[in-house]
Amino acid sequence: MLVGITGTPGTGKTAVTELLEKKRKYQVIHLNELIRKERLYSEMDRERDCVVADMDLVEKRVKELVNRIYPLTLIDSHLSHYIADTVIVLRTRPDILQERLSKRGYSVEKVEENLDAEALDVILVESVEWCGEVFEIDTTKGSVEDTLASVEEILESILRERDQEIQQRYSPGSVDWSDRFLD
Repeated sequence: MLVGITGTPGTGKTAVTELLEKKRKYQVIHLNELIRKERLYSEMDRERDCVVADMDLVEKRVKELVNRIYPLTLIDSHLSHYIADTVIVLRTRPDILQERLSKRGYSVEKVEENLDAEALDVILVESVEWCGEVFEIDTTKGSVEDTLASVEEILESILRERDQEIQQRYSPGSVDWSDRFLD
């Protein structure tokens, strides 16, 4: 089963999946790295300083990489919700996200684009439209270990035939920045 760990850049996807990878309980595919390494893109977007992924090629390659010895394969990327049936959307309050993205050296335009996407729930809305099951975690105040604990709680619930309490606690739509950060 493919489970996407998705969210706006800077919400903690890679930090959490790297910790999960060390535990060797789940297979982890770092999708952005795979796309660049194997050139699974159709073009370079120089204005946005990114590549445009060929999602048909990406999906095909991910399915080839799935190792059935693992109960779940986790896909780390802001694009993972286009491939996975179940996703965990990580969310971060835009003012905190701005600090994180600025530290990465993103251009002002790229930071603003990502802040708008976070405030408007873009990845959450896409996830709900594309995926059968969606969970949402606010990563604003907690540490990466707190986020890891929440992700593991959800993953265990997925493996146990879905715990209603977990589904309710992490239901999509519980995080909303729009009233605070949109003019």
